[in-house]
Amino acid sequence: MTRRISWTLLAVLVLAQICYPLTTGATRAGLTVATVVLGWLLSVGHALLSRGPRVAAALVAVATGGGFAIEAIGVATGVPFGSYDYSGELGPKLAGVPLIIPLAWTWMAWPAWLAAVRLTGGNAATTGGNAVTAGGSGLTAGGGSTVRRWVARLALATVGLAAWDLFLDPQMVAEGYWVWRDATPALPGLPGIPVSNYLGWLLFAVLMMSALRPLAGSAVEHTDRRDHPMVALYLWTYFSSILAHAVFLDLPASALWGTAGMSVTAVPLAVTLLRARRGGDSGREAHQPHRPGVDATR
Repeated sequence: MTRRISWTLLAVLVLAQICYPLTTGATRAGLTVATVVLGWLLSVGHALLSRGPRVAAALVAVATGGGFAIEAIGVATGVPFGSYDYSGELGPKLAGVPLIIPLAWTWMAWPAWLAAVRLTGGNAATTGGNAVTAGGSGLTAGGGSTVRRWVARLALATVGLAAWDLFLDPQMVAEGYWVWRDATPALPGLPGIPVSNYLGWLLFAVLMMSALRPLAGSAVEHTDRRDHPMVALYLWTYFSSILAHAVFLDLPASALWGTAGMSVTAVPLAVTLLRARRGGDSGREAHQPHRPGVDATR
C-alpha cells in the first residue's frame, strides 16, 4: 500500500510540474503552492507509511520546523543566506516567511537522504519480513568503515539537497517570488542571487542531515523496494529541471549550474540503479531452467 499511495502522489506531482510552464501569473503562483504541498505530502506520507511515526516526526521537526526557523532568521537578519524579502504571491506568511517555504525543504530533503543511503551501501532486500543489507551496491559497499560511510552519506545527502537550489532559486527569482537586496557576488550567468545563498543552503543542509539520523533512528539507515517512488522523485526532479530550464523557462545558465551540482548525487544514483537492474536481469536469466534441445546452445 505504501508504494501504491506514493506512486499515485508522485504521478499527480509530475502532472502539476508538467503544467507549470503552460501557465502564467496568479495561476502559476497557485500551481507552485499546490506543487510544494503535494511534494510535502508525498515525502512525509512516504516516511510515515514506510517507517512509522518516529521517522515522519523527525523529518517534519528537522526539515519543516528547522526550515521555517532558518528562513525566519534569514529574513530578519540576512544570515546565513543574505538579505532577501518574499513577495506576497506564495500565500500567507509567518515572520515574513511564506508557510510553503519550509514545506519545500522537507519535500526534497527526504528523497535526497534516501538517495545518499542507497549510494552508500544502504540497499536492503527483504527476506522473510526482515531487511537484509545487500552487498555490492553503492559507493562504499564492500566493507567500507562506518565513519567513511557516514561521511559519504552526509556529503551526498547535503549536496543532493543544496544543489537543487541551483535550479530553484533562479526560477523563483525570475518569477518575482522573492528578491535579494544585495546580490553580489553572484555565480556567472546567475545575476540577482548572491553566492552566500548557496553557501547558506549547504550549511543548513548539513545540519539538517546530521540531525535526521539521530532523531529518526536506525530505520533510515537502509532502503528497499518501498523507496522506489522517492528515488524516482529525486531523478525526475533532476532530469525534468534540466529540460525545463534549458527549453521551457529560458534559463540556460541555471540549467548548466543545476546539472553540474545535482549530478554529484543524481548521476551515481542513476548508474547504480541501472547496474542493479542489469544484475537482476542477468541473475534471472542464469536461473532459467535448462531445456534440452531448445536451450542446447546456452
